Amino acid sequence: MISAHGGKLVNKVVDGQEREELLNKAKSMVHVSLSNRDLVEVENIATGLYSPIEGFMNEEDYKSVVENMRLADGTVWTIPVVLGVTEEKTKNIEVGNRIALTDNKDKVYAVMDVEDIYKYDQKREAQKVYKTTSSEHPGVENVYSRGDYHIGGEIHLLERIQHDKFNEYRLDPKDVRKYIEDKGWDRVVGFQTRNPIHRAHEYLQKCSLEIVDGLLLSPLVGETKSSDIPVDYRIESYEVVMDKIYPKGRVFLSVFPAAMRYAGPREAVFHSLCRKNYGCTHFIVGRDHAGVGDYYGTYEAQEMFDNFTKEEIGITPLRFEYSFYCEKCKTMATTKTCPHDSEHHIGLSGTKVRRLLREGKRPPEEMTRPEVADVLIRGMAENN
Repeated sequence: MISAHGGKLVNKVVDGQEREELLNKAKSMVHVSLSNRDLVEVENIATGLYSPIEGFMNEEDYKSVVENMRLADGTVWTIPVVLGVTEEKTKNIEVGNRIALTDNKDKVYAVMDVEDIYKYDQKREAQKVYKTTSSEHPGVENVYSRGDYHIGGEIHLLERIQHDKFNEYRLDPKDVRKYIEDKGWDRVVGFQTRNPIHRAHEYLQKCSLEIVDGLLLSPLVGETKSSDIPVDYRIESYEVVMDKIYPKGRVFLSVFPAAMRYAGPREAVFHSLCRKNYGCTHFIVGRDHAGVGDYYGTYEAQEMFDNFTKEEIGITPLRFEYSFYCEKCKTMATTKTCPHDSEHHIGLSGTKVRRLLREGKRPPEEMTRPEVADVLIRGMAENN
């Protein structure tokens, strides 16, 4: 089994008597109310999904990640994991104390050891991480809205978030690792998606399955843009694919709870490290991974991995070119395998599929399997 990033899977989930004692002590602590997005981040840290991170980043780690794509100790990490607050909220919080992290109804979810309170440069982070300072970028918009200060420190999770949907697929890294171990898989490829699976995805995944033992289908169910296809129908489309299109016993579904950052190249590395923590040895990186608009180059996400050694990353990126359906070849292909001119190519993309669905049109079978299209058409109809 591949080691978690940094060498050890973090576990900050507190239970038993220690949990009861901390819950009791939390009553007298300063309470800081978090958004659902931040509560999810607390849980992701605690379960080891963001190993080796053990809490929200202090100033030293934050600046190092923004500037150098590494934690202060040199470990590769490309996306800030931070708790943003307003200046008003910092007035009652002191370094060295503990605070209780709650939801908007004052229910305590975690306790945090306050190590650092610091102001940060929002535009600097936007430019370095997202390559733009435009608030039109959804990731930058989130940076600008989270408050002028960060609180950094180790967290201790006392309460899990209760979800109404997909609980059978909400598995912690240790659970996914146990599944992989029980299957006896030595090589596992992870696939990140926020879209339903179209034929280009299927092509990449099946090519990858030729060289590994299993595929971890890891759809993101965290916060995304409102224009993305609703998560319920995305998950149903994945279930259809697993049931009818993929070989039994070689594909495993576990949802990825983190929010989309739309940080393109940096997020591609972040996504790979999280899948490494799930136990994946390989990770598919396609065209414009985690991109939005035209902020990033077509293959910039793949090129980002060249900034680090294989030993530093520890998971192998599988780099695929843009895939399409060729009417001459009568199959999926890329320019590496197809000799025909582009006039014979049917382009495939999540964006194109979404546009057709919004227009009430069925995507051609070369783009989307009929079984998947049926689910998505119903989903779009029910949400209009």
